[in-house]
Amino acid sequence: MKFEKLQVPPEGKRIEFENGKSVVPDWPIIPIIHGDGVGPDVSSATRRVVDAAVAKAYGPQKRIVWLRIYAGEESNKLFNTWLPDDTLNAMDYFNVTIKGPLTTPVGGGYRSLTVTLRQKLDLYACIRPVKYFKGVPSPVKHPELLNVVVFRENTEDVYAGIEWPEGSREAKKIISFLLESMGKTVRPDSGIGIKPISITGTKRLVRSAIQYAIDRRRRSVTLVHKGNIMKFTEGAFRAWGYEAAKEFGDKVVTEEEVLKNYEGKAPKDKVVIKDRIADSMFQQILLRPDEYDVIATPNLNGDYLSDACAAQVGGLGMAPGANINFITGKAVFEATHGTAPKYAGLDKVNPGSMMLSSVMMLEYIGWNEPARMIETAIEKTISEGKVTYDLARQMEGATELRTSEFAQAVTENMQIA
Repeated sequence: MKFEKLQVPPEGKRIEFENGKSVVPDWPIIPIIHGDGVGPDVSSATRRVVDAAVAKAYGPQKRIVWLRIYAGEESNKLFNTWLPDDTLNAMDYFNVTIKGPLTTPVGGGYRSLTVTLRQKLDLYACIRPVKYFKGVPSPVKHPELLNVVVFRENTEDVYAGIEWPEGSREAKKIISFLLESMGKTVRPDSGIGIKPISITGTKRLVRSAIQYAIDRRRRSVTLVHKGNIMKFTEGAFRAWGYEAAKEFGDKVVTEEEVLKNYEGKAPKDKVVIKDRIADSMFQQILLRPDEYDVIATPNLNGDYLSDACAAQVGGLGMAPGANINFITGKAVFEATHGTAPKYAGLDKVNPGSMMLSSVMMLEYIGWNEPARMIETAIEKTISEGKVTYDLARQMEGATELRTSEFAQAVTENMQIA
């Protein structure tokens, strides 16, 4: 693969994807976008921790060969474009990428660079594991009861972005069409948006969520929707989700079948498929978090729910994320927070989100030893009260560390399992 302005390191090889599985060389080339605002701080800290963990786990036999690629403000300054073709081509070719937060251009151009990357690469599953790390301050009494993985559909629903402003020719045309051809009345001073949810988009997401649950021996998959109101989009998501579940045969069982055939006790060798109305789920995840495991939802529900879950365990600074197409193998791992420009270059913010996203990345390529080392070391560092300012201000007696100092503390706490 040739690139116009990228220099690919000669010593590494690309990760390939064959027969539904990643084929990972000992020295894989992984593109990294440092990001905007605090992006360079958290990206540098993450690289340092990942390199240390891989070296401790595997010695010189394995290492990640980082390929710096560009998007956002830095790219615009260097190349006069927010998203160069080289960047998209590299992400497409090398299959696995990690990125910091990116600025959304104001006043035109891309609505969101992160959303654009998801759509261009068809990364249909946004995956957000949310669990509690001992010592992290939380607004709830028992944050340790929450351990969920949110599978959020990444290409449809509000992300499809089909809308027209109030008073526009297009909006008036749609309103007129709805009245004259469909007998549906819409106020003439309305903006119009279309919310598509398809069988294809729904089933591939739910299949991935169920397979994830099976592979990791998770207990259940809950379909979250607003099907009591939006029957042919949200309600269809629920119906198509149950149809997808049937494809797994005796590996799954519905909640209704558990009550009817198993006296309310789920068999240990089956994944329970259930569903909840979205507004009810927000209450459930607060009051009964231990009853939920893997969650599959349309885009907007998942956006709200994943952030609400993160708030229970310390906020987005402790929330990792991945965008994956399990069919093509392409994956982008990312910090889930914003660019926080007022802290840019201050070596101040919490790098936990991107570090934990790197854990997901290492797991994805099958390097589980360094993944566990990083995760365990992060928890140990926090339990020692060594944290960045966002957590330190909520913890009595904590030692406030800079971003780079937190990375050093995590590195020192790494132990080979």
